[in-house]
Amino acid sequence: MPLRNKIVALAIGIAMLLIIIELVRRRKLREEYSWLWLMTGSVILLLTLWFDLLKWVTHLVGAVTPSSTIFLFAFLFLILISLHFSVVISKLAERNKDLAQRYALLELELNELKKRCPFPDRSPSSL
Repeated sequence: MPLRNKIVALAIGIAMLLIIIELVRRRKLREEYSWLWLMTGSVILLLTLWFDLLKWVTHLVGAVTPSSTIFLFAFLFLILISLHFSVVISKLAERNKDLAQRYALLELELNELKKRCPFPDRSPSSL
């Protein structure tokens, strides 16, 4: 790998690791997702420093050039991330629906209690 490419790849890998650590520290990225991004940055660093490993993986998957191997794995990575986030969004949508239904039932129950209250000026919410 040419020296200029190696320097750029090292800079990208190190920057990625530092950004991820900072995002976790500021609580912008949850720890449960940070491991995946930390592994990605580590793999970038590993393949940059150990180019023969990238050549071996390229030969293993039957690709022609190391750059095509990187693009293949980047594409697979993005597909897996999209699938994971689709699962998470589906779970959150289900929880949101359940919470909205529970809220509606509680609001209905509160309105019924207000109607049955014998003292109009002393509703259950003012007690």
